[in-house]
Amino acid sequence: MAEIDYEAEYNNRARVPEHPQIFARWARDAAAFRSSHPNAELGIRYGNSERQTVDLFWPGAPRDAPIALFIHGGYWRSLEPSAFSHLAAGVNAHGIAFAAVGYDLCPAVTIETIVAQVRAAAAFLFRRHGRPLAASGHSAGGHLTACLVATGWKEIGADLPPDLVRDGLSISGLFDLAPLMQVSMNQDLRLDPESAARVSPLFWDLLPGRTLDAWVGGAESGEFLRQSREIAEVWGNKGAATEYVAVPDANHFTVLDPLADPASTMTQRLVGLARQNA
Repeated sequence: MAEIDYEAEYNNRARVPEHPQIFARWARDAAAFRSSHPNAELGIRYGNSERQTVDLFWPGAPRDAPIALFIHGGYWRSLEPSAFSHLAAGVNAHGIAFAAVGYDLCPAVTIETIVAQVRAAAAFLFRRHGRPLAASGHSAGGHLTACLVATGWKEIGADLPPDLVRDGLSISGLFDLAPLMQVSMNQDLRLDPESAARVSPLFWDLLPGRTLDAWVGGAESGEFLRQSREIAEVWGNKGAATEYVAVPDANHFTVLDPLADPASTMTQRLVGLARQNA
């Protein structure tokens, strides 16, 4: 069996040379959406640092809609929620609010700290609006989505419901972080065998009634395809409702585009999760 080149498998920017143009398109679309959205709350602080914020896009003036959380990617060390504002258009068209969550980045903090921060963001939104959430996220955000679904919320706060985040849609997520110890970015992630195991939701226990969809681009690396297939299989064997979906011809970045389209299957799936978790 050939040895896996983890550096090549996990370097998505090298695999998609046109990624700068994709990022620029995201930024333009996100800025245009923010400037035209009449019911946006931007930069809501849930923690003490500048990056611990939520951008909340309501589908209308009332503040009673179900809420779908979105967690951005960037290997826990880059990007920000404002680059993804336009994705709210998909679920907003169906009467669902969209909450884009920010967090501090490696190497200033560890992945364990980031997990704690997104949990704090979810708890903040529940305490602010009094309703459970559906979670979604891309790449590192897909990892954090799985972490939220697998969280025992009563351990986070006695006032929180056990099903605060019961359902999630991960897009090109990472669930077993051990391979990342063998790539150059680990100089920022600072994973060792013990910490990698602690932040790998593939191996966590699950409460009953959890749902996780694992979507991934069909043109992504073998390792990204494996990660999504494996979480669907392993969590399914633990009793979760799981589904593995490979999006034909999509790479690690274009796989996210359907979330901005109200008519896409991906958007409709997230809408369904948000409604059943409301």
